[in-house]
Amino acid sequence: MTGTLTRLRIPERVKARAHILFLAKNALWEGDIHPEDGNHALYHREMRNVLEGLGLKLTIRQTCDILFDPPQDVDFVFPLLNRAGFFNSEMLVPLLCERAGIPYLGANPILRGLSDDKHLAKRAAVDAGVPTAPWAIYRKGAPITQDKCPKADRYVIKPNNSSASWGVGDARDWDGMKAAIEDIHNDEANGGQDAIVEPFLEGSDVEVPVVTINGEPQILPMMIFRQADPSHLRTYHEKRDLVDRTQKYSLDHFQHPEMETKIAELTRKTWDEYRPFDYGRFEFRVNEETGEITFLELNLNCNLWSQKVFGRAAELAGWTQEDLIETILAEGLRRHGIT
Repeated sequence: MTGTLTRLRIPERVKARAHILFLAKNALWEGDIHPEDGNHALYHREMRNVLEGLGLKLTIRQTCDILFDPPQDVDFVFPLLNRAGFFNSEMLVPLLCERAGIPYLGANPILRGLSDDKHLAKRAAVDAGVPTAPWAIYRKGAPITQDKCPKADRYVIKPNNSSASWGVGDARDWDGMKAAIEDIHNDEANGGQDAIVEPFLEGSDVEVPVVTINGEPQILPMMIFRQADPSHLRTYHEKRDLVDRTQKYSLDHFQHPEMETKIAELTRKTWDEYRPFDYGRFEFRVNEETGEITFLELNLNCNLWSQKVFGRAAELAGWTQEDLIETILAEGLRRHGIT
């Protein structure tokens, strides 16, 4: 689908003078699987190692505190602090960068909010003419009523702003749905969250990794989380390698030319709402038997780990992990005039 992709390089003059702040929750982690964050800690450590290997002038922090009293010696921010432990935290670092007048990688705060709010992202997809399953949003503090819920035999209930399927569950009747919604609303550990409900769709998730090169989004090879059991609901613990999931699904190269063409077309329709975003992952539920393709969600500033979708797709495109990260960072720097 992609043809030959042009790798970008950060000019040596930029490496010599540009001071880059790398923000990630586990940026200084030196252990193995983190007891709570799982493989995310390994991912953040790998990112730090790659950025250090590129010969950049780096400041490394695990919290955004440095941005509250804006630093004078930072020219650009590479933020991976997407889950800071409170509601809507995905927007904090971009907002602080805007307040400080410091350029940063990724979409602006309002676009991050639009993409991270699954309800709003689905509305944007529907408006773009992209097939999307019906859903219902239950905001914390608003009435929980059955009348707004779509009809289905089985439902998925999850936090509206969750990542890596945190808090996901399923139910087959209204009592089960209502209890799951209330659990998400009342989860004090995560500040209480809005909940989204949608029909469970059998099939597998096709992941579409997108990078921007010289101002134009480009699709890397698509990947599929092919499920041994199409009715299985992937959990946070499986995605973070906190439990064994090897017999449940595998991450494979998606090779289905006709469906790839259609998914690419739908992805292009979807991404116009979010440009410029530098990089992101667009997700569709695919039933390979029926050919049905349904938009699920998108993740800007998503996981770039070499063992996940982006890293594996980059390898299929003929890139190393270093090529991938340098291309994404070089594009962000170029877009902000740091050349």
